[in-house]
Amino acid sequence: MNHSAPALVAAQVKARGKRRFRYSTLRKLVPYFYVSPATLLLVLLMLFPMVMVLKYSLMDGAIMKKDAAFAGVQNYLTIFENPVFWQSVVQTLYFTIMSVVFHFIIGLAFALLLNTNRVDPLIRSILRVLFILPWLFTAVIIAIIWRLLLDPNGVVNSVLMALHIINFKVEWFSSTRTAIHALTFANIWAGYPLYMVSLLAGLQGISKELYEAAGIDGANELEKFWYITIPQLMPIIISIALLDFIWTMQVFPLVWMTTGGGPIYSTEVLSTFTYKLAFSQYEFSLASASAMIILIISMSVTYFYIKHQQRR
Repeated sequence: MNHSAPALVAAQVKARGKRRFRYSTLRKLVPYFYVSPATLLLVLLMLFPMVMVLKYSLMDGAIMKKDAAFAGVQNYLTIFENPVFWQSVVQTLYFTIMSVVFHFIIGLAFALLLNTNRVDPLIRSILRVLFILPWLFTAVIIAIIWRLLLDPNGVVNSVLMALHIINFKVEWFSSTRTAIHALTFANIWAGYPLYMVSLLAGLQGISKELYEAAGIDGANELEKFWYITIPQLMPIIISIALLDFIWTMQVFPLVWMTTGGGPIYSTEVLSTFTYKLAFSQYEFSLASASAMIILIISMSVTYFYIKHQQRR
């Protein structure tokens, strides 16, 4: 009897230790249970398709051939030898860089206008609604609006001819000389509200004491803007610009609904080039290789974005 009591106590202590261990382990696993549905969706909707696209890019005749052979990097070499690909790269960079630059300029200008006390509050409220309107439209609606406005018989040509700026009807989306510029202009109009809203929030967060101190030191309005406003907004500017670069480089609906990459490849961008390879020429292996190139470029910019966020 005396020998069984310590053994019973030891067994109870061991059982309590096991229960405590199971409880502790369960508590550690609870957060993973919460994120598991989102993780599963991420794997199914993003990681799995990315792996499949990578696999197709290394095969010859993926999807179209029952027994597609391994082709290595041949599809990538074929893409690099295609002059239309390099034309689309140049036009994508032009479209993206010009959009990002003018998104910033217009967004900052409107943010400064909406933040100033020199404009009546009622007028500022009206302007805020008007300036944010492009954000309410989908890419399809924006494409339809600008196709109507830039039609040879549209409003833009009528106004320019009435002002004697032009003396003939310009085919903005149908001319190889103007199509890429017209498309970029439409995208600039559609995207500046992101900068405007973000920079307006940043401006409202800048302490007025900084401007008062600068005024006491004799700084004028331009110097206050250059040495206080811009440095204070710089983290927001860099973050939005990097995100905008990634998003704009992958724009597809606006391009497809306005020009479709034409005329004669003059507005071909990487997204439409890849789409045509897949669904017009049924070259799914080449399209997969092109998609992987876009992914690599996007991930490169994303790396700088993440590094910038970590420094903040």
